[in-house]
Amino acid sequence: MQYKPTSLKYILSLCLFCTNLVVVAQGPKADSQGRIKLDGVVAVVGDYVILDSDIDKTLTDMESQGISTKGVTRCELIGKLMEDKLYAHHAIQDSLEVSDAEVYSYVDQSIEYFTQQLGSLEKVLEFYNKTDELSFRDELFEINKVQKLSQLMQADIIEKIEITPEEVREFFESIPKDDLPVFGTELEIAQIVIEPAVKEDERKRIIAQLNGFKNDVEEKGLSFASKAILYSQDPGSRSSGGKYTLHRKRPRMAKEFRNTAFSLEEGEVSAPFKTEFGWHILTVDKIRGQEIDIRHILLMPEVDNETLTKSKAILDSIRVRILDEEISFEDAAYNFSYENETRNNGGKIINPVTGDTRFELTKMDPELYNQVKNLETGEITLPLLEQDRGGAKKYKILKVVNRYEEHQADYSQDYTKIKDLALRDKQVRTVKKWIREKIEDTFVSVNKSFRDCEFSNNWTKE
Repeated sequence: MQYKPTSLKYILSLCLFCTNLVVVAQGPKADSQGRIKLDGVVAVVGDYVILDSDIDKTLTDMESQGISTKGVTRCELIGKLMEDKLYAHHAIQDSLEVSDAEVYSYVDQSIEYFTQQLGSLEKVLEFYNKTDELSFRDELFEINKVQKLSQLMQADIIEKIEITPEEVREFFESIPKDDLPVFGTELEIAQIVIEPAVKEDERKRIIAQLNGFKNDVEEKGLSFASKAILYSQDPGSRSSGGKYTLHRKRPRMAKEFRNTAFSLEEGEVSAPFKTEFGWHILTVDKIRGQEIDIRHILLMPEVDNETLTKSKAILDSIRVRILDEEISFEDAAYNFSYENETRNNGGKIINPVTGDTRFELTKMDPELYNQVKNLETGEITLPLLEQDRGGAKKYKILKVVNRYEEHQADYSQDYTKIKDLALRDKQVRTVKKWIREKIEDTFVSVNKSFRDCEFSNNWTKE
C-alpha cells in the first residue's frame, strides 16, 4: 500500500510528511488598486514571528510544487507554519545544530536552480521582489535554517522509537477488516552475476592513471574537481567534480569507500582503492563533525569481447547445471555469483526502497520488469548482458522465486509491511504528543483575528 498525499490539506495533517516543503521569500505585493498591504504579525511561537505574508508565500510555493490547495484554509496554513517554528525553537533549546556552511550551500543550490528556471539572476530577483542578491541570500538563509532545524528536531523526536511484535499485532488487529490495505502483485527475484575478469595489464593501467591524477593534485597543485569532471566514470558525481557528502551515522556507498573517506584528513588524497564499481581515488574537502564533503574519481577497467564471451559461457554452464538439478539456484549463487549483496541470500535481490526482497510490479524498475514479466515462478532467464550507466558490462541470469498476487493485507504474509505501517503510526502519535506538550511549555501568541481557527493543535491554549 502506498500513501499518496494528493492535497495540501492531507500533507498539513501529518507533520512527518512535510519536512521537505520549500518556502521562498517574496516581498509585499500590491492589491488590484495598487495599494501595498501591511505585513502584520499572525502569530509568535517561542523566538519566532509568523507574518501575514508567510501564509501567502506558503500557499504560492505549495501550488508551484504541484500540490492541490483546493479547500485549504489560511487557518491550516498557519497551523503548519506554527508547527515548523515550534520544532525550530526547541531544536535550538535542545542544542541541535545546523552548520551555517550547510545552509549556505543549500542557498547556493536554490539560487542556481531558480536561475536555471527563470533564465537569469536579475529575473529571479524581480520575480521575488528583491532589490539585490545579498538581501535575497540573507532571507533564504534564515528560511532554510529554520527548515533544517525543524527537520533535525523531528528526526530527533522519532530517532529512538522502536516497535515490538506485540505492538505490530495490536496495530493490525485495530484496523477494521474492510479498511485493511490491499497490496499489489509482488515478485521475489534472485540473480547470479558473472563479471568478466580484468586482465592484469588493464588493472595496472587503471592504477597508474589514478596515481597520475593523485600526483597532479599533490605535486602540481591541479584541481581534483577538474580531474573528476574530465575523467571520472561515475555519472552520479562527475558533473559536480566528483562531490558527495557522507555522514558517519547514515551509511551510503560501498564499505571500502566509506572506510577510506573517514580515514583521511582535509585535503589528503587517498591511494587508489577498489570497490565493486571499479577503482577510485578520493579526497576530503571539508570535515563538519559527523559529516564530510568528499570528491572522488572512478575509473572502470575495460573488458575485451573475448573475455566477455567467456563470462557468458560460464553463466550458460551454471544455468544448465541448475536446470539439470545438479545444483540449486541458491547454492550456485553462493558459490559462483560475483555480487556480494545477494550471494549469501540465495541470490535474492533486495528492494532498495523497502529494504525487503519483494518488488511490487507497478513500482518495479522498468528494465527489471521487462526481464522478468513473462516468467512463471521457478523459471530462469537466459544469460542477460547488463551495462550500467558508467559502461561496465556483466552477465546475469534471473529467477522468479515467488509470486504474490494482489491481496488484502495478511498478518503473517505481509508482516514486514505491516510493521512499517505500525512504526510510522507510532512515530506520528509520538510527534503529536510532543507537540501537545511543547505548546504548553512554549510562549505562543495567536493574533486575535485568527483565534477562531479550528486548529488541529491547541495553539490558543484554551
